[in-house]
Amino acid sequence: MVRFPAPLQPGDRIGVTAPSQGVEGAAEARIDFCVSTLRDAGFDVVVGEMMDGSGITSGPAAERAAELTDMLCDPAIRCVIPPWGGETAIDLVDLLDWDALAAAEPTWLVGYSDLSTVLLPITTRLGWATLHGDNLADTPYEAPAGLLKWLDLASGPGPHRQRDSGLISEWVRFEEDAHATEWKRGSTGQWSLHGSDSLDVSGRLIGGCIDTLVNLAGTPYGDVAAFGREHADDGLIVYLEAAEDEAATICRNLHGMRLAGWFDHARAILIGRTKARDNARLTQRDAVLDALGRLDLPIVFDLEIGHVPPHLPLVNGALATVTFDGDTREIVQHLR
Repeated sequence: MVRFPAPLQPGDRIGVTAPSQGVEGAAEARIDFCVSTLRDAGFDVVVGEMMDGSGITSGPAAERAAELTDMLCDPAIRCVIPPWGGETAIDLVDLLDWDALAAAEPTWLVGYSDLSTVLLPITTRLGWATLHGDNLADTPYEAPAGLLKWLDLASGPGPHRQRDSGLISEWVRFEEDAHATEWKRGSTGQWSLHGSDSLDVSGRLIGGCIDTLVNLAGTPYGDVAAFGREHADDGLIVYLEAAEDEAATICRNLHGMRLAGWFDHARAILIGRTKARDNARLTQRDAVLDALGRLDLPIVFDLEIGHVPPHLPLVNGALATVTFDGDTREIVQHLR
């Protein structure tokens, strides 16, 4: 059974902490603006101690794990969000107080990129729904037509309907405008479907960033096979995106995740749009097909679910229906 946090409402308290990389330099002005944006929307925002941006992480792993645990267990805090991802959040997953978390009521944990490393085990081990969407630094950006903001999904059970935006955007550099609220328009693009002419499939969502999640595969913190068995009646829709790793590395990683049982109960696979490098002999798309094409599952490519904005937020554990038929390209999420 998936446990969904209470709907997030204005007046609720949001905790900000950096389980991975902290904040320094020009980024400080951006994060200050993002905190102010949430406060202007009526939320009570508290910023933790683990925010130092001078190193690869915001502080020692034990201290980061303790602050994240405390925020998630504090009944006054209804949502926790990091400034952004980073590189090595994996160093704290076994330091979280899992017993305390299991005894607590679910709290929204929001983020993506390196935060996938924490979002996924919170869902697979505790059964809490988690929200793969914007980090704090991206929260002020307006959602283009067809997409929702993560705050929309966290505010109620749905149905939350999103469709192919047709857009490929770019971030505004903090040095250029720390108060940006509109993505830079880049070009256009659409979802594409492999393995079928049309698609109408439902299942429980689970996934995140390949570059970081592969390191959890085969461990107690990345047991998607067990999560799939638990939800075998619903089936899974596994969503994944490549951040930076080049295509041959992504290919190896996906094979490893396949061998660890990540797709044993999948009914479909969603792949995010990426700007990660191709290999001289292998494209990113072909890397996915090399590893997962043999599964005879429909694969939807080029969703707005990763490191290429704009962003389509997904809830780990939500019951979702993906439809791809003619001009209809949409995903509907029910938080139940």
